[in-house]
Amino acid sequence: MQVLSRFGELAWFSLPAETHPVYGYPQVPYMGWRYASPREGVAQLIEHSVSELQTQVEWTLDRTKRNWLLLPSRILSEAQGLDNPGFADVVHSINVHDQNFCFKALSDLELIIQSLQEVSIPEG
Repeated sequence: MQVLSRFGELAWFSLPAETHPVYGYPQVPYMGWRYASPREGVAQLIEHSVSELQTQVEWTLDRTKRNWLLLPSRILSEAQGLDNPGFADVVHSINVHDQNFCFKALSDLELIIQSLQEVSIPEG
């Protein structure tokens, strides 16, 4: 995604479809990426930018693995972490059973992307 490229060269990026490809219902958004060489302070800059926004749901930037993941905190909480084999089941359950949450999170993601496009990046 272009907005994340502002902070460094992306080695990998993934963003699930906003709507289910077969059934068309909204899906809870999250995005994952990895920088080729992460710049010092970029994670804190992204975290700060997201935390300053008035979002409808709480968001977490998880950097515990090689790839960074920005996702609604509820997913991490209900899945009890990214390592849980049931992570995909939690996402699916939210997609199917809580459309209101999905709509709020999708709206938030648009706000987050807009904010990251506008954030001032320190030289260096």
